Amino acid sequence: MIHDRYQLAFRLYPYERSADQDAAQPVRHPVVIMGGGPVGIAAALDLGLQGIPVVVLDDHEGIGQGSRAICFAKRSLEIADRYGAAAPMVEKGVVWSLGKVFHDDRKVYDFNLLPEAGHKFPAFINLQQPYFERFLVERVRAAQADGAPIEIRGRNRVDGVEVTDAGARLEISTPEGPYAIEADWLIGCDGAGSPLRGMMGLDFEGRVFEDSFLIADIRMTNDDFPTERWFWFEPHFKSGASTLLHRQPDGIWRVDFQIGWDVDRKEELKEENVRARLDAMLGDVDYEIVWTSIYTFQCRRMQKFRHGRVLFAGDSAHQVSPFGARGANSGMQDVDNLGWKLGMVIRGEAPERLLDSYHEERAYGADENILNSTRATDFITPKSTVSHVFRNAVLDLAEHHAFARPLVNSGRLSVPCVYDGLSLTGADALHAGPGRSRPGAPCPDAPLGAGFLLEQLGGGFVLLGLGVSVPSALDVGGVAVAGLCVEAETSAALAERYLGVEPSAVYLIRPDQHVVARWPGFDDDAVRAAVRLACGWEE
Repeated sequence: MIHDRYQLAFRLYPYERSADQDAAQPVRHPVVIMGGGPVGIAAALDLGLQGIPVVVLDDHEGIGQGSRAICFAKRSLEIADRYGAAAPMVEKGVVWSLGKVFHDDRKVYDFNLLPEAGHKFPAFINLQQPYFERFLVERVRAAQADGAPIEIRGRNRVDGVEVTDAGARLEISTPEGPYAIEADWLIGCDGAGSPLRGMMGLDFEGRVFEDSFLIADIRMTNDDFPTERWFWFEPHFKSGASTLLHRQPDGIWRVDFQIGWDVDRKEELKEENVRARLDAMLGDVDYEIVWTSIYTFQCRRMQKFRHGRVLFAGDSAHQVSPFGARGANSGMQDVDNLGWKLGMVIRGEAPERLLDSYHEERAYGADENILNSTRATDFITPKSTVSHVFRNAVLDLAEHHAFARPLVNSGRLSVPCVYDGLSLTGADALHAGPGRSRPGAPCPDAPLGAGFLLEQLGGGFVLLGLGVSVPSALDVGGVAVAGLCVEAETSAALAERYLGVEPSAVYLIRPDQHVVARWPGFDDDAVRAAVRLACGWEE
């Protein structure tokens, strides 16, 4: 039997009786979140730091077991940094940017996910999901001490939901019996199995992949593997049709073996059989097995992420294969997108239809992730003899010719979505501006003074002037826009990422640090129109 000594199970929010359980009538809350995983806690942080009261309901009392997600991308760290939670994540995590791809016993090529300098955060860290969740909850505790109106209720299981035009009523069970509350807004962050989705009679649309993967998290003390992502197609050690290796904190390594669809799961999970695969791969290396699991995966999503006053985020809204680390990272981007929009609607700064753009933009992002995950899965697991021959021919070419390397897909890693041409994306009047900072794109970071640009943007609307003056503040229909003027020559990286060959530029940036619009100079009417567009006031 494999003993899991690596459970990282923390009772971070043990059950406590709430005043709502003693109320004569159901108490109404502005926002209720179902699910206390990383997406639910991040959503609570986003809203609570805006001063919006939020209650998180979770049927457990803290963090689960096993490592589950382990790869957290630069964009997720930038979002967490805005919440004040990123520093311990990076300190604990294993930083990496290099990856290597092998076919049989040959290295096909290697790659660097962040070859340029001038970013606060690395391309990726490897950090077990329980740590990521714990650091978010610890940030919630610090925010609560500062007065943020966030409440997390452990062992509060939602057994029934009645949705109305004005919100939702929730029936909740606890160790001390049932009670009910009401919510103006309900956010479903309750995972791939989403009880909320089931209660509302909603489902996923998409594809289920007929293959199985064995995960083994192992602790190695003496090893020769560097801190890189290694992926083998048809590995010479014959432990699976493909194999993935990642280093994690605490001397833990994640190994994924592709083992096929028609397998006996109980047999495969026996310790002697797991060890047989590991021994063939690792050779004469001492290790301890700390966690194992077998998974299959799906690339699916809900038809709509918004259903009136109910919104879905993370795995409850969409699922992708684990190749490319798009699950938890896309969930963090969901929160990043939803938080400021819901905050503005609750404060009366934007119409409710702004929330339709949450579905528009994040479904667009989910479709992009599903497309990339499906392509990766089809490359990793060819479904016919012809596709298998083609896949191996691409690998052979990639070993010797750079042009073939972009065709190799061992799970192209998570990158943030660019909202090209969507309803909140404004004009691009900076015609020779860099493509990476075009309207719809997340702002690329760059050194600025003693720190970095994204730190100074914060979490509100910002008008960024590069080599040109902009007002220090604007009020557009009650929406505050802060001005930030920067001399372009103070940062070569900033100029390269935002000006290109242009001498000056003005950027309007949303609270989630995506670009709304850009111009060569300040135009008051154009800026005000772009703010109204981004807030959903103009269609």
